[in-house]
Amino acid sequence: MGYSLGLFNLQARRQNQLLVDALYAKAVAQARLPIFYQAGAVPDSLDGRFDLLVLHMFLLLHRLGGESDRTRKLAQSLFDLMFADMDQSLREMGVSDMSVGKRVKEMARAFYGRIDAYERAMADGKQLQEALTRNLYRGAEVSPAVLASMASYMQAQVVKLAGLPLETITAADIPCFEVWEGA
Repeated sequence: MGYSLGLFNLQARRQNQLLVDALYAKAVAQARLPIFYQAGAVPDSLDGRFDLLVLHMFLLLHRLGGESDRTRKLAQSLFDLMFADMDQSLREMGVSDMSVGKRVKEMARAFYGRIDAYERAMADGKQLQEALTRNLYRGAEVSPAVLASMASYMQAQVVKLAGLPLETITAADIPCFEVWEGA
């Protein structure tokens, strides 16, 4: 009896990991769309890519955040996967083992700061534009039209994701994001 229960738990963990992998892959794919770097003026650099991934992770985590114990666990697994990926990416880029932990901690602090800033500013387009200027664009001058468009994109994605039933989000084919049209 205990054996079959253990097998069931193993299958459930595998299904959960497949879902987490799929959600993370959606966030990464969206964050790598060229339009964000071209029309959206996000620097095509390590920092720019990180910040755009954080933005899309925010959108997913915002949706999963407070609904249930299951979605909170899913959000935590998604966060864990992102930072395991960051760790591996730093190592592949040749960052020394001694420095990887420090860099990942810095990235985690930046992640939490951005998540907090976006969460507090989400309801107000002007505040969201200011948060984007500080975080996504790191203070670089960006046209007001691009800022307004990026803020509008984020707000529209929050509404879209909130409207998706949890069953849709946890299905194999997750229609998470729409393509941003640019400014």
